[in-house]
Parts: sequence; structure tokens; C-alpha cells
Amino acid sequence: MAKKGEEKKEPTIYDIPGVGDKTAEKLIEYGYDDLMKLATTSSYELAEVLGIGEALAKKIVEGARKLLKMGFESGLDILQKRNNYQYITFGSKALNELLGGKGVETGSITEFFGEFGSGKTQIAHQLAVNVQLPPEKGGLGKGAIYIDTEGTFRPERIMQMAKAKGLNPEEVLKNIKVARAYTTEQQMMFAEKIEDLIKEENFPVGVVIVDSLTSLFRAEYVGRGSLAERQQKLNQHMHTLQKLADLYNFAVVVTNQVMAKPDMFFGDPTAAIGGHIVGHNSTYRIYLRKGKKNTRVARLIDSPHLPEGEVVFVIDEEGIKDVK
Repeated sequence: MAKKGEEKKEPTIYDIPGVGDKTAEKLIEYGYDDLMKLATTSSYELAEVLGIGEALAKKIVEGARKLLKMGFESGLDILQKRNNYQYITFGSKALNELLGGKGVETGSITEFFGEFGSGKTQIAHQLAVNVQLPPEKGGLGKGAIYIDTEGTFRPERIMQMAKAKGLNPEEVLKNIKVARAYTTEQQMMFAEKIEDLIKEENFPVGVVIVDSLTSLFRAEYVGRGSLAERQQKLNQHMHTLQKLADLYNFAVVVTNQVMAKPDMFFGDPTAAIGGHIVGHNSTYRIYLRKGKKNTRVARLIDSPHLPEGEVVFVIDEEGIKDVK
């Protein structure tokens, strides 16, 4: 117990009962250098990575959870945690209102899906710029990570949007870390390396963008025989993103492709790729489509607490805007 006047020391992995210096050093070597990462890891995974018995791995994980006092919380505790969430403006009041009035929420996964040309990548670029705005202007004053799976990231477009926001285009580009993924393994690896970027390079992350989430999975896992493996990998990838969003309080934004449903006779015959796995792992799901007179339509189709809704916005040279 800390004496009066002394600062209370935060527990570390060295404080886990039964973990000696050698085990602690091995944990750090394999990237398990903080209690939260250990506490949110399965004992099976830890045993596999470290090459130790599952009983010991379980003891380590449970020890980390006890030190962090993880368990049931009251609804009031959850409310107080949600008060720590922050928001990134779209630059469109209508789009902000669709997600409760402030924009994209940290600690959550927001999915945008739609056909080619519906505005998915434009929104991704805009959020990579807007996250760098100061909080009083709807940003977080932080950088962006952009995992590009389709070769659609365009620095020229970022510069256009940055100028429109009164930001220095080159500084904005410096604060966007881009990784081009050509395989699903690369895509998943880049997600896992986000933590290294935050810790080792001291890079303040406000938003992680994956554009697009399912493109490579769709290309590599073809046919019904590989569907189960594809969904399992996709589930693992999204869990990694969500866990990191919880740990570091950044927003995750993913774009998604659609497929036609020829057996649907009424309504819009398009559906997002990824099925229930993507649907269940996304906190907010927004369907984008082209509207009249060069507008775009965004429809919120799933949210834990917001009603379904639909808004219209435009995309011009300066970026995302409200319809005049």
C-alpha cells in the first residue's frame, strides 16, 4: 500500500503472481508487454506463442485480469467510459447527425459499404484529414493509419481536402501512415503492427482505415469450400481491430464491397460482402449509394442505440459537404 504523499504505482506484468523475471522477459520479447494485452488474450493463444503449458498460460492471463480488476461493471461505469469516447467530424452536418450528431466514434468499428463510385474511399480520405483537425473543429489532433488493399489511396486527393480545411497539405500527409496490402496475411499483419507504431514510434493514432476490408479475402478464398476459413480469418482480423480500438481509443473505419442478390425481387438487390461476421463485428453500418444530381445517399442500417436514418450529401473538389 502506498504511503501518504507517494504516488500509487501502476501494476505491471512483473506483479503477476507466479511470473518471475525470466517469464516476464519472455512475455515482453513476444510483445505481451502490458497487462491489458495479456488480459485480453486467450490462454490457448498465449500457450501456442510462448510454447508453454496451457495451465501456466491460463494462470498468467487470470493474474493479469485480477490485477486490472476486470469483471462485471455497472451500467453507470459503462456510461462513464463512453463519456471518454471522442468523435471525428465528416465535414457534413447531415452525416454527423446520422451518427448521433458528432461524427465517427472512437472505440468502435464503422463500416461503409456500397457499389463502385458510391463515395466509400472519398469518406475514408476525408476522415484521414479531418482527424488531424483540432478538437474544437471536430477533429482529434491525431494521425491516421490507412491500410490500402485496392491501391486507391491518393495523396493528391488528401492535399485537396487538407487545403480546403486550412491545413498544411504536406504536414497532413506526414501524419497519415499508409500500408499497401497485397494479401490477406499482409492485411492482418499490418493491423497487428498498429500497436508497434503507437508504442515504438510514439505515433498518436486517431483513426485506422481499412479500404477495403473484404477485397483480398474475396479474391483469395474462392468457392463454398473455403468460405468457413475465410470467415474465420475475417472474424480474427476484425477482433484485432476492435481490441486495439478499445485499448487505444481510436476509431476504426472500414469500407466494404457489395454483391448482387438476383433472387431479391423487391427493394435494393445489393448486400455487403462478409455476411454475419462483418455485420456482427461492425458497431455502425452505413450503406452508400448514388443519388440524384451528383449527390450521395447514406443510410444507417445498424447501430446499437441510434435509429435507422437516411441523409443526402455531396462530394466536390474540396471534399465531403452538405447539400446546399
